[in-house]
Amino acid sequence: MKTNLVNLMSIVSEEEKKFNNYFSVLKSHAYNLSIQELDGTVNVTDDYADDFKNEFEDYKSIQKNITKLKAVIYQKNNDFKLSDGRTIQEAIVDNTNLRKMKVLYESLLSMRNTKQRITEVHNSYFECKNVNFDIPTLKKEYEEIDNKIKETDFEISKLNSIEFDIEL
Repeated sequence: MKTNLVNLMSIVSEEEKKFNNYFSVLKSHAYNLSIQELDGTVNVTDDYADDFKNEFEDYKSIQKNITKLKAVIYQKNNDFKLSDGRTIQEAIVDNTNLRKMKVLYESLLSMRNTKQRITEVHNSYFECKNVNFDIPTLKKEYEEIDNKIKETDFEISKLNSIEFDIEL
C-alpha cells in the first residue's frame, strides 16, 4: 500500500482510539452472569466468554499493529532529511526547544521599566526597575526563532507528504 507519514499518523490515531476503548468493553465482558436457585440449580443468563475471547484477541492485535505502524513512523522520521541535513526527528526536537525559548522571549519582551513611589513614616522615594537587556535585539532574535520554527514546520510537512510503500 502506498501512503505517507500524515496518513500513517492518522491511522495510528484511529487505532489508538479503538485500543483505548477496549478497556471498558473487556471489563463489561469479563464476567458471565448466572442465577443460582436455592436448590443449587445454576442458570447462565449472560455468557460473554466467546465475546471476551474475541475482543481480547482484537485488543492484542490492535496493540501489535500500533507498534508496527509507529515503528515505521519513527524509522521514516529518522530517514527523511530536511534541506539542512537534520532528520525529521532532530527537527522535531529542535522545534520543541525553540518553542520553549519563544515562550521565554515573549515573557521577557512583555517586561517594561517601572517606577513606584514608596512612602515610609519619615521617608519617601521612588523604586525604579529598569530592564537590563536590549529589547530591540531580543525582539529580532524572537522573530528569527519564530521564522526558523515556521520554516522547519513547513519542511517537515513537505517530508510528511512523501509517499512510500508499506504492508498493513
